Amino acid sequence: MLYLGKDREEALKNAAEGENTPVEELTYYVVSENEEAVEIEVYTIVDVIEYAQKYIIDGIAALGFDARVQPTLKDDIINLKIESERNPILIGKNGVSLQALNELVRTAVNNHFQKRYRVLLNVSDYKEEKYAKICSFAKKIAHEVQKTHVDATLDPMTADERRAVHNALTGMPNIKTESRGFGKNRQINILYVEDNDKVNEKEEEN
Repeated sequence: MLYLGKDREEALKNAAEGENTPVEELTYYVVSENEEAVEIEVYTIVDVIEYAQKYIIDGIAALGFDARVQPTLKDDIINLKIESERNPILIGKNGVSLQALNELVRTAVNNHFQKRYRVLLNVSDYKEEKYAKICSFAKKIAHEVQKTHVDATLDPMTADERRAVHNALTGMPNIKTESRGFGKNRQINILYVEDNDKVNEKEEEN
């Protein structure tokens, strides 16, 4: 819903009255702003999900084939599960195409709504299968760390993959995990610790 005002304060006041919601509880972005007027649009998480869903469907259609996208919201993460007749193309070698597509959609959503949202794309059951393989390997490495007391470093992973590994290794005796590095080079260190009460850090979204 669009609302106008001579400045941002007035636009927000009008929006609060129109939505019957306190100003501090409004979710909005600025559509236009100049010396004469400010226009804002008030939206909900449903609008964000619908925008992301349409964006990915239109993007895949531009490649020349159709896709079905099933959206869900869990732990403040917008999950978009894609099914198409060209799943291997969307995934790409080692998931590179899917990762690039994920970044494209997330950037589009964040730019449009002028707010940071966590968006995670999946093609069929690709992500679940990859998580299982990565976590299985990470557990083997963690067992070695337990035996040798020698820390280990895993290859760089995406934020969602790191999160899966952190969760998989949480609770293992004498094991702590932490992420180090930046961007595409961010990776997990599996550390031996004497204090069993130490817990794995919560993985953040990049």
